[in-house]
Parts: sequence; C-alpha cells; structure tokens
Amino acid sequence: MNVLVINGPNLNLLGEREPEIYGRGTLRELERTILAHARKLRQRVRFFQSNHEGEIIDELHRCRKWADAIVINPAAFTHYSYAIRDALLAVAKPAAEVHLSDVENREGDFRKISVVRDVCVHRFAGFGFDSYLKALDAFAADRDTRKKSKRKSA
Repeated sequence: MNVLVINGPNLNLLGEREPEIYGRGTLRELERTILAHARKLRQRVRFFQSNHEGEIIDELHRCRKWADAIVINPAAFTHYSYAIRDALLAVAKPAAEVHLSDVENREGDFRKISVVRDVCVHRFAGFGFDSYLKALDAFAADRDTRKKSKRKSA
C-alpha cells in the first residue's frame, strides 16, 4: 500500500511553534516516526509539506496514480479550503484527516469547522504524532478487511 502524507501550513515549524500545543518533535522526527511505523505495516510513504494551498493540490494531483491512500493534516486549510476538499474528491483515494492537537477543544469556534471531514474516511485529532500512526493503522485494517471480503466472495 502506498500512502501519501501531506502536511499543511506552519507544520514545517514543528518543535518550535507553540510546543505546548503541537509538541516538541520536529517535522523530520514526525516523518521518521511515520516511516518506521509504515514499514511494520508494509506501507510505502511519501511526504509532502507546503505552506501554499495550490502546491498541496498539485501534489495530490501528481501522486493520484501512485497513492492508494492519503493522510492529510491540512492545518489552517482545514477550516476553509474547499479547493483542497475538491482535490481530495477529484483524486478519489481514501483519505484520513489528522491533527496533532485536539481541534475540537481548542480556542475559537473556527477550529471546530472542517471542510474536508466529510470527504475523509477517517479522522484522528489530539493524539500528537500518534494521530498519523492511527491513520496508517486504519488504512492497514481497511486493507485487511478488503482482503478478507475478497476471500469470502471467491
């Protein structure tokens, strides 16, 4: 299984930016953690981070034939990027929305809004780096369920 992991704006500053909310781990440490977990699950991952909406959309388009699933932390784009939402629909791959912090219990009502939630098959928020690992686990479980269904129908 090929999994595209996309991180949105300001996640390049992990470990520096508001560590009391996002933790002290860096983006590179997050990627190493994901990669190690993905290997155990026999998943291949590609990473992409951008502070620009259009670049995220372009990466979704570029990887649409390679990726079997998408793990996306749209960051602030979560709350208003219908363009990223539409790109997720257009590439037609199962996606998991992830967030390091518990966005439902953060400041401001805007944090509770997710325009990508309804086009994602999974959502994990508030588990730090483990939000991403839970997404990988969910895709592995989905894959195993599909395999079992195929065996039963054969």
